[in-house]
This record gives sequence, C-alpha cells and structure tokens, in this order.
Amino acid sequence: MRKRLTSALVVAAFVASGCTGADEPAAPTQSAPVIVPGKPGEQAATGSPGPVNRDQPNAADVEYMTMMIPHHQQAKVMTDLVPGKTANEQIRAIAGRISVAQDGEVTMMKTWLADRGKPVPGEGHAGHGDHGGGHDHALMPGMATEAQLAELRAASGVAFEKLFLDLMIAHHTGALTMAETQLGKGVEIKAQEMAQEVITGQSAEIERMKTMRSKL
Repeated sequence: MRKRLTSALVVAAFVASGCTGADEPAAPTQSAPVIVPGKPGEQAATGSPGPVNRDQPNAADVEYMTMMIPHHQQAKVMTDLVPGKTANEQIRAIAGRISVAQDGEVTMMKTWLADRGKPVPGEGHAGHGDHGGGHDHALMPGMATEAQLAELRAASGVAFEKLFLDLMIAHHTGALTMAETQLGKGVEIKAQEMAQEVITGQSAEIERMKTMRSKL
C-alpha cells in the first residue's frame, strides 16, 4: 500500500511539473515575429512596429535619397565624356551601362522624395555647387573634385581611360559606403531595397573596372 501511494505521489508531481513547463514556451514565441531585417536588436512588442517602421521613412532614408541623387549625377558627368574620349569598347560598354543604371535610379529617387513631400535636389551639373538640402556634396564619399573633373575632361586615349576608371572606382566605392550606411540606419522598405540594389550592382561594376584597369 505504501509503495502504491508513493508511486501515485511521484506521478502526480511529474504531471504537475509537466503542466507548468508546458506553459513556459509561450513567452518566447511572442517576440519571435518582431524582426526588422538589417536592424538586429531593434525589437518591439507584439511584432507590429516592424512593418510600421518600414513604411515610414526616417531622417536617414531622406538623407540617403537626397545625397545619392547628386552623387549619381556626377557619375553621369563622367560617363558622358567617354564616347568622345576613347575607342576602348569595354570602357565604352561599362560607361553606357553605368549611365543607364544611374539615370534610372535618379528618377526613382526623385519620385520617392516627391511622393513623400520631401525637397527634390535641383537639376544641374553634379559636382558644381549645392543641389538641395544645404549639403556639401564635396564631402560625400567618392565624389571627384573640380580639379579631377577638369583633368578628366582634358585627357584622352589611354590617359583618359586610366583616370576615368580610377575616378569611377572611387566614386562607386563611395556609393557603397553611403548605401551600407543607409542599410544600417534607414528603415523604409523601398529606400532599403534601392540601397541594396546599389550595393549589388556597383560591387560587380567595381570588380569589372578593376580588371580593365589592370590591363591598361
């Protein structure tokens, strides 16, 4: 009788502990959905803040779009020189690709700003003065100086090819820095997508230009 009573008590204790343990895993699952891609550590309750934050641009999103427009426009200034300066088909081809890509991205960025009621940088020659927002564009990563642009305009042939590739590699590298900063500080989903596209596309172009440069 005593043995049976002891066994019954053990079973009861096991069942009781099992029941309380079964309730505990529910707590962690509540926070699992609260994940904002590219923003580790920024967890809010119930999981709803993620989508809300990603729909609403913050200051970093606006700054990125505003600064990247004149940055892209300066790349266009350089690529527009290529057809009249070199017969190198590889350089002409990549310059054409860069020009088309950056034109498209500038249009999307201007639309993004306008749709959200933000100032759109004015048109003009990139690298000359200020184009919106009161920013000093000369301080942006990878931007060529006026002296470098003048040197590029004056060069031709192989000298132009070398300088063009050097400046464009530096320019693209600066764009990567800006895009990586945007992924770390921005939140709005479209701005994040455009920054990721810049990283993917321009990283590949940098590698191609480095290969071209090594052969000159």
